[in-house]
Amino acid sequence: MQKRSRRLNIYFDPDILKQMEARAARRNLSKSALVETAVLSFLTDDAAERQEAATSRRLDRMSRQIAGLEEDLSILAETLTLFIRFWLTSTPPLPESARASARAMGLERFEGFLTALERRLATGDRFLRERSRDIAARQGAADSDPTE
Repeated sequence: MQKRSRRLNIYFDPDILKQMEARAARRNLSKSALVETAVLSFLTDDAAERQEAATSRRLDRMSRQIAGLEEDLSILAETLTLFIRFWLTSTPPLPESARASARAMGLERFEGFLTALERRLATGDRFLRERSRDIAARQGAADSDPTE
């Protein structure tokens, strides 16, 4: 059974009517079809479009977060590589007689390192964020330095 459309007389502000006529002409629609689509869109709240927009915003935010993580990981890898290279090239091998005491001292220093790491993680501040702030502060000071 076919639904029958019913006639409804409505009044528009002349400026809105001009916009509606122009839009209908551009889309090759009748004014009735355009109004019906607009009213239906209003009544259904365009849930799918809002969901798509919200998803796009989330994906954009996640992309920026991933880019930040990639940068942090790159800095971390470079830092670790430089440290290992420095340590391997500057630390001479120990004689057999000194290895036991060096191992004991190393374990003690490692425990101190873990304690400092736990303390730092508990504060929520991270080295890379702190370092980024230091760099930004130095760059800001250099940009505002009148001697340059």
